[in-house]
Amino acid sequence: MSSATLRNGFAALWWYGLAVVVILLDQYTKGLASSALDYGRPHEVFFWFNLTLAHNPGAAFSFLADASGWQRYFFTVVASIISAGLVIWLYLMPRGQRLLALSLGLILGGALGNLWDRVQLGYVVDFISVHYGGYYFPSFNIADSAISIGAVLMLLDSFIHRDASDGDAQRTKQQDNRAGKQGREARK
Repeated sequence: MSSATLRNGFAALWWYGLAVVVILLDQYTKGLASSALDYGRPHEVFFWFNLTLAHNPGAAFSFLADASGWQRYFFTVVASIISAGLVIWLYLMPRGQRLLALSLGLILGGALGNLWDRVQLGYVVDFISVHYGGYYFPSFNIADSAISIGAVLMLLDSFIHRDASDGDAQRTKQQDNRAGKQGREARK
């Protein structure tokens, strides 16, 4: 039996451990930002990069931040369901898919890091502010970064393994054609 057919099972613990590291790093940096920065007051690090404490009751890029409060519960439920799905996916996925597992571990850690804030505080703590020429990218945090990097790695994995999947499908089609031809010849 090849490693591709074996399930991660307990090997997924490594990827769960990565998620825990992301959560700890995220919560640590949010704690530092909350204690060292004044809310809304930028501290320039580079001409294009500030540390600015912000509270985001919405989703990514402050989506629905101005809603009446229902979004806290909505995003808590959505993040919980997605996180549970990621835990199961990591456990059941075939071994050997390290890039996909890495991406899922990063996304899981980021989702749980922001979920922790939403449950404990009612908002997500953001503090990284990137800008150029008066144009500001929405503030974000380590969890958001992990989710974004995980999403990019997941896309990369889909492109890398798409060729392998296409090759597998082609081999299967050729095998089916040979089996069909052999079956027809046997009936003659």
